[in-house]
Amino acid sequence: MTSQQYDVAIIGGGIVGLATALALTERFAGCSIVIVEKELQLAQHQTGHNSGVMHAGIYYRPGTYKAQLCVEGVRRLKAFCQTNGVRYEDCGKVIVATSADELPRLQTLYERGTANGVEGLRLLEPEALREIEPYARAVRAVHSPHTAIVDYTEVTRAMAANLARAGVQIRTGARVSGIVRRDAVLHVETTAGVVAARNLINCAGLYADTVARLMGVHPDVRIIPFRGEYYVLRRAQGVVRGLIYPVPDPEFPFLGVHFTKRIQGDIEAGPNAVLAFAREGYRMRNINLAETFGFLRYRGFWAMGQRYWRTGLYEMYRSVSKRAFLRALQRLVPALEEQDLRPGGSGVRAQAVTPDGSLVDDFRITETPNAIHVLNAPSPAATASLAIGRHIADLAGRSFSLG
Repeated sequence: MTSQQYDVAIIGGGIVGLATALALTERFAGCSIVIVEKELQLAQHQTGHNSGVMHAGIYYRPGTYKAQLCVEGVRRLKAFCQTNGVRYEDCGKVIVATSADELPRLQTLYERGTANGVEGLRLLEPEALREIEPYARAVRAVHSPHTAIVDYTEVTRAMAANLARAGVQIRTGARVSGIVRRDAVLHVETTAGVVAARNLINCAGLYADTVARLMGVHPDVRIIPFRGEYYVLRRAQGVVRGLIYPVPDPEFPFLGVHFTKRIQGDIEAGPNAVLAFAREGYRMRNINLAETFGFLRYRGFWAMGQRYWRTGLYEMYRSVSKRAFLRALQRLVPALEEQDLRPGGSGVRAQAVTPDGSLVDDFRITETPNAIHVLNAPSPAATASLAIGRHIADLAGRSFSLG
């Protein structure tokens, strides 16, 4: 047994977990908080393996969590970076329609972004696009000048430093193996000992549904991991200046392969979206049989397969064929050649899937007695993290009796 009992235990040391802790310390003075993270370092998974984009809020249907929290979140995130000396860059972004049939969807994106309050959006004809991205090809484009880039691992380190000053305990190397409710207290059993807390916030990302089940909760979704693989451009300078995105497929909640300038200066190309055979399957060879059989037993997986099998096969083909990957990129930048691409990194997206096979597109945050579960937090969760944290703090204030 542990001698200390906390008001709130947060499971997950990614950016959403830390942003939630920050919001709680700001809202509830004297609230005792502990963050439990299974890795030895923070931000080792989705936070540390994303593209580093501060999304402006263009894609999301007005009224959704994503639309509301992304626009607020990016404003708060830039302010946080300025206050804490974290470098970011307003490099700008273009979304390009490469054929006439994509123009209605491009117009919808422009209207959505405008409705969501994204500043500076404008539609570009090809001549104007060439002034921003000389090598991009399009029949029309949307320009978002205030879309930015940052290193989210640096952001997380700054958050952790603020939390340490506020007295928040961060326990790393503490993999959760069980959660027992006893005498109105939740006893979180970890590989580094037991953590006792009156309330729990589940920000476990790729394992959010697993943590919920450890509490006896049966969420209406299951996490299916999708790996996104990147190439890095060898001749980046001038060929791509900032961010170049395609018009996304409205039936698939992924943005398609695109070009992303990193804050370190290199240019990434990707990602695709292939089924991973482990929740932390960053390479094709990473296979966890127990986790794979777990989602194979889920009827939502098979329903998803029936719905998206063509797209899934193409993504797998593009994963093993550099030329297929290149052809997708050449739709955006025709001058690109195969020798311009070298293998880059990868990330794994925690995608919540419903029993009918639908890919949950919006954030999914649910409440159970003395607990809040973040069951779906895909992109733009890193951008929106500070706003998500404030939203969770609001829920905690009503449900946890924190004062």
